[in-house]
Amino acid sequence: MKRYLFVTAILLATGLHATAQTPEQLWESANTAYINENYQEAVKDYESIRAQGYESDQLYLNLGNAYFKRGMTGKAIVNYNRALRLSPSDEDVLYNLGIANTYVQDKIDVVPTFFVHRWMAELRSGLTSNAWAGLSLICFSAMLAALLIYLLSGGVKWRKAGFYGVLGMIALFIMTAIFAGAQRKILMRPNSAIIMSNAAPVKSSPDRSSKDIFVLHEGTKVTVKDSLGDFREIIISDGNKGWIEASAIEMID
Repeated sequence: MKRYLFVTAILLATGLHATAQTPEQLWESANTAYINENYQEAVKDYESIRAQGYESDQLYLNLGNAYFKRGMTGKAIVNYNRALRLSPSDEDVLYNLGIANTYVQDKIDVVPTFFVHRWMAELRSGLTSNAWAGLSLICFSAMLAALLIYLLSGGVKWRKAGFYGVLGMIALFIMTAIFAGAQRKILMRPNSAIIMSNAAPVKSSPDRSSKDIFVLHEGTKVTVKDSLGDFREIIISDGNKGWIEASAIEMID
């Protein structure tokens, strides 16, 4: 009896292994399903790839497209944002996200910020943390080269060029290093989320019986500030904030 059970277990394990699909097979299956307008199957296969621990900007873009075709705007937007996290300047992702955002019911004003701060934030978000880190290393190498020119050159013009080159590269190195750290922090400790519920009440305190302050709808992007039990404190782009049930949002992780 034990031998029979042992052999059966081996056969079952072999069968499961044989039917398990590789990420490459799932990718082909998902793309084929999408082309054939079987968006539910496409979503299932793309999500299976993600469940195996794989991610890429193209995976999230395709997954967002499949969700959008199914009319699931919130899921589409959260995956477009995940794609942007990996490829901030991808034009296809930015375009599709823009289209999806037109379906979001909430039209929230943005709190005005000083133009320099806004420009710096836009510049920082244009590259990934790895790209900024690479640029910082280039600036550091250029700084060392300029320092050598300053120290070893005999001519006054070359020494001046080396001196100002060192100052310029130090400034660029500091800026790119700060941007790399900021982008890395966002990547490691995400605090943005997307509303998934058709209508999600935002409350004055983390209590279901507390007063509703306002209501947010599917696809709206929020910033998560704090957590308490089943509630998350969120703030929206116009500065209003409150508490919302965790089940009503999905983090852009």
